[in-house]
Amino acid sequence: MSDVATARTRRKVIAAGVSGNVLEWYDFGVYGFFAPIIGQLFFPSSDPTVSLIASFGAFAAGFLMRPIGGFIFGHIGDRIGRRQALVLSVMLMAIPTGIIGLLPTHASIGIAAAIMLVGLRMLQGLSVGGEYTGSVTFLAEQAPIARRGFFSSWTQVGAVGGILLGSGVGALVTNVLTEDQLMDWGWRIPFLVGILVGVVGLLIRRHLPDSPVEPVEEGAGSPAIEAIRTEWRAMGKMIGYTIINAVGFYIAFVYVLTWLVDQVKEPRSDAMDINTIALVVMLVLIPFVGALSDKVGRKTVLAIGAAGFLLLSYPLILLMHEPVFLRILAGQIGFAVLVAFLLGAGPANLSEMFPSRVRVSAMSVGYNVSMAIFGGTTPMIAAWLLNRTHNDLSFVWYMMACAAVSLVFTLMLREGAGKPLPA
Repeated sequence: MSDVATARTRRKVIAAGVSGNVLEWYDFGVYGFFAPIIGQLFFPSSDPTVSLIASFGAFAAGFLMRPIGGFIFGHIGDRIGRRQALVLSVMLMAIPTGIIGLLPTHASIGIAAAIMLVGLRMLQGLSVGGEYTGSVTFLAEQAPIARRGFFSSWTQVGAVGGILLGSGVGALVTNVLTEDQLMDWGWRIPFLVGILVGVVGLLIRRHLPDSPVEPVEEGAGSPAIEAIRTEWRAMGKMIGYTIINAVGFYIAFVYVLTWLVDQVKEPRSDAMDINTIALVVMLVLIPFVGALSDKVGRKTVLAIGAAGFLLLSYPLILLMHEPVFLRILAGQIGFAVLVAFLLGAGPANLSEMFPSRVRVSAMSVGYNVSMAIFGGTTPMIAAWLLNRTHNDLSFVWYMMACAAVSLVFTLMLREGAGKPLPA
């Protein structure tokens, strides 16, 4: 194959990895940003905090389905093909996203509205369970050995790009509409826009090149069960070192929006603008950090990120504790840099931990167990801690404790940069 053809194929591979992640995380980001409104409309209560916790509970329900989605899509990816799993996952996200934008609220149909919302979130959780790790595997297997970190990091560019798109749409809607319009119908717009994002992702993925790794024959048994039986130690390490990835991100870029509005009293439009700017910084940094991990190793980069959260989380949150735009922005950008270290080196490291026969399944089940236990519950736990302690900085200690645990597990990792993927 000529250099031009090879470059074109690699661009297609990166575009395919990015496109599905944009949709997946666009929707999860939008839900987090509009959680206070969704809480009032679908889980009404005389106490706004109770509504918010219930709304974040529905957010967590989607994450609790991720291990099941990882089991299902891991089987498809390892036994049928990486491409097929990626096409199916993006379809399963697009349809529920559009339906959420059309759901009647509690005022129209009572508790059935909340039940339907949770059900749709669970379907989306199934999709996310296969999407991220499937796309990481696909990109890692297509990448040159010396540039695996850079190539794989583009999955996170897609994820952050989706959240950035959600933040941008949320900021636009919040700035253009009045509070009454936002509560009445404006919150639906970002979810309906998600249908278009899904269609684009589906069109791109339908023409994916095949993975260079052949799927294992169907009769070989369940790859997920085999992964649990043979790779449980590596899966345990993966769960441990990704805890701060989950907790740090969902506090700094999902829960903190609600915290800024409710506790710091920053205008919602300003909070959205700050979040969008910080996400742009992170988006730009991620591929550079991925390339850095090709040079200095995954473990070094990941350890810097975990140690940074342990040492800097409290000062950064304290910086954001006053309703001063530039101070909040500086703190949010600080978190963006720390998260970029985790997201830039993380995808390649995940792919380097498992052999090809169970790679998608082991990554999907292990990673999604971590995300379900720690990522999906993080906004709810943060809101609960604040409600119980009446200390609006209480969630910081939870984040620092998780960083300490992840740092220990990170130091236990085997370095895989510059080496062939395990066969």
